[in-house]
Amino acid sequence: MASIHDVAKYIIKKTGPITAMKLQKLVYYCQAWSLVWDEKPLFKNKIEAWANGPVSPTLYEEHRGCFRLSKWALGETKNLTQDEKDTIDSVLKYYGDKSSQWLSDLTHQELPWKDARKGLMPGERGSEVISHASLAEYYGSL
Repeated sequence: MASIHDVAKYIIKKTGPITAMKLQKLVYYCQAWSLVWDEKPLFKNKIEAWANGPVSPTLYEEHRGCFRLSKWALGETKNLTQDEKDTIDSVLKYYGDKSSQWLSDLTHQELPWKDARKGLMPGERGSEVISHASLAEYYGSL
């Protein structure tokens, strides 16, 4: 199985410089659609429902304090299978030209993030994990 760092490195290689927020949202959508199309997670790392949308704490630890990213030091794109690359490429084809804010706003409208944020006020910190089951169920129904 690929690591979340392999996925992040591949995304930045394909998109070029990208905001940290956009990277987080693209990784989230890659995981969601992998669960639907490939019927398995793309990576093991958890994604949490933070105030600004889905966030991988693992990625956040690496890019904390950086607004824009032009490279990713960890991971190897060669660790991704062709099916995994195809999934990521499909996600990038649909979501890749969208702005960070557009992607964040979209995640705020979708049930996996909203359900994981139940009981929290807008802007309130939270770290509830967005489950694979909620991702597969929601995106599989679209």
